[in-house]
Amino acid sequence: MTTTTPSRGRRRAPSRMERAAGKAAALQRPRVILALLLLLALVCVMLLDGYLRAEVGGDQRVRTGASSSDVPDDVLDGGPIVTFRGGQATTVSVPDKTIALTFDDGPNPTWTPQVLAILEKYEVPATFFLVGSMVSRYPSVVRDMVDQGHEVGIHTFTHVDLSYQSDARVRREMEQTQLALAGAAGITTTLFRAPYSSETDAIDNYSWPVYKELGQDGYTSVFVDTDSDDWKRPGVSKIVQWATPKKNKGASVLFHDAGGERSQTIEALPRYIEKMRAKGYTFTTISGALEKQRQQAPASAAPGTGGSRLQAAHREATGAILYEGKALVAAVAVAEWAVPTLSVGLMVVGVAVVGRFGMMLLLARRHHRLRNRRRFSWGPEITRPVTVIVPAYNEKECIANTLDSLARSTHPIEIIVVDDGSTDGTSEIAREAALALGLTNVRVVRQENAGKPAALNNGVRSARHDIVVMMDGDTVFEPDTVRQLVQPFADPEVGAVAGNAKVGNRTTVIGAWQHIEYVMGFNLDRRMYDLLRCMPTIPGAIGAFRREAVLQAGGMSEDTLAEDTDITIAMHRDGWRVVYQEHARAWTEAPGSLKQLWSQRYRWSYGTMQALWKHRESLIDKGPSGRFGRVGMPLVVLFQIVTPVFAPLIDVFTAYSMIFIDFTAALLAWLAVLGVQLVCAAYAFRLDREKYRYLLMMPLQQLAYRQMMYLVLIHSCVTALTGGRLRWQKLKRTGEVGTPAGAG
Repeated sequence: MTTTTPSRGRRRAPSRMERAAGKAAALQRPRVILALLLLLALVCVMLLDGYLRAEVGGDQRVRTGASSSDVPDDVLDGGPIVTFRGGQATTVSVPDKTIALTFDDGPNPTWTPQVLAILEKYEVPATFFLVGSMVSRYPSVVRDMVDQGHEVGIHTFTHVDLSYQSDARVRREMEQTQLALAGAAGITTTLFRAPYSSETDAIDNYSWPVYKELGQDGYTSVFVDTDSDDWKRPGVSKIVQWATPKKNKGASVLFHDAGGERSQTIEALPRYIEKMRAKGYTFTTISGALEKQRQQAPASAAPGTGGSRLQAAHREATGAILYEGKALVAAVAVAEWAVPTLSVGLMVVGVAVVGRFGMMLLLARRHHRLRNRRRFSWGPEITRPVTVIVPAYNEKECIANTLDSLARSTHPIEIIVVDDGSTDGTSEIAREAALALGLTNVRVVRQENAGKPAALNNGVRSARHDIVVMMDGDTVFEPDTVRQLVQPFADPEVGAVAGNAKVGNRTTVIGAWQHIEYVMGFNLDRRMYDLLRCMPTIPGAIGAFRREAVLQAGGMSEDTLAEDTDITIAMHRDGWRVVYQEHARAWTEAPGSLKQLWSQRYRWSYGTMQALWKHRESLIDKGPSGRFGRVGMPLVVLFQIVTPVFAPLIDVFTAYSMIFIDFTAALLAWLAVLGVQLVCAAYAFRLDREKYRYLLMMPLQQLAYRQMMYLVLIHSCVTALTGGRLRWQKLKRTGEVGTPAGAG
């Protein structure tokens, strides 16, 4: 074979195959990006939901022993309202016989509407200090609150103690809450109450800088001088008693409309209002108290009125903050809908995964016992010659090893190497290897490059025997493999046999991960599908067929990228039985890099989807030919597409739970799932007589390798949904897999 060298200075024009491959790669990039964006969106939704659900508890946190030497005395001894007009801290007290009724930690969809109903009934205004995350989750409650004339203030976004936070975190807590208010009610506010605050005399050197900084930004800080302590749930009478000011003084009174079970608050509130009105008190908002103090309004003002500026602290949200706020509320609405939906999906996936493991273990055990009984036999031993077809495209590194392994076969074989337009001298190497090995039963057939299905069909047409064994050009057989593989054909109902494919290059991390997957995922599955008589795929690395069955099905189809799955389903539909022969082992070279692995699995998963769609009418086939449609199709769709697509939920929710809920419980749950998988893997390794040391790689496989397989499948689903097409892809081989003896 001769080659031409391009002249110096001239650039070789890309071939038709190179142009097609480049075009296909260009078409795939947007789909890869879309798949990654879908994953990113899921992660963002989970993070947003977890951030919003930061726990809001009772106001019982107090820093003890902190000095207040930097806090002015007139602030420590002053009223509960602290303003910073002109940069100077000024305290304001609520006028005598006046109640500035305040509520913290809301809104809450259960308790806040009940509080609003009571206030509306008694025509009492109030000031609600709202947690921004709750505002974004329940915007309609905030709109009702503002529409009824109540005043709102900021209680941070996640109910954190700002005195422990950085300046950037303080700004973020305030800005996010303002955005939430803008999106929910179209307003912003100048009022602020710090979580875990109480009276002004509790301000210390840690919290005072926060109040000063916020005061310079125009915020009015509101404290408490009368606390109902309703969060302690001491009983209705105690709540009313503790919320009553002494000696007819005015007060900023604290209740809670969220942050816990508030039935006692709901019961105490009407009694409290009636009691205070009977004592001659009026109710107002924080802005109303400031206005009354400024005007020195008489204490006998009409009950139930709070002046004409109940919303003096509110500002209309306009421009960017309004639209950003609406976007935040919309994003939260999506998260509020998505997370419960994903939770249900997680339960379904969890049940399906556990059910699959249980079914695989039971059926694999039964399969092993059935096929390894002393008296088990497929029928009279098959001793007649068979044809081994080796499709090869640029397999110069591997083809000699493949032929060398076939030369050791204990079963009489004819070997047909179909060179599918190789450009690396594969056919010449095959001929030279056959001569060196003294093989007289090897034929090398060359054809123009047409793809693997065409090469296999060429081999089937050229075969001299009624049983054909198909293998890949990078695969090596054990001496007894062919004999073991063809014995099931003693049963006239058997049309095809799947062999036991092994990873030969398992010394690397990627190889070890694939080795676990082959032993556990593929071979346990095949045992299960064998007993259920709905085997979906005969592996391209090792499979045997009745020649007449292949021809009856129309040969290896080029309609899909998974010709092995396509022909297997077609044979089911023709009424043939497909079985698994565990003792027929082949050693194949698995992809050696993540890029090659992605390409291979992408083709496999997408090709499987193509084959299932092509044979969708099997769902309505009748009799034995419809068994795959009734049993196999649902199992393959559920276990190989639906469940793996949603399986990332397990990992996402595990991470979510570790961060936002209970780290220990989530970790134990993840370890329990890993334990179940280890049990299944250990049993699979026992059946295949594999070394258990590879199972040490399984935890890392779950953290890294499995995530990649999820992305590959999601990518395939996106490609299928968008109507994309892929070409058959050739992986780069190294020839690492030599003799089977060295593969273990």
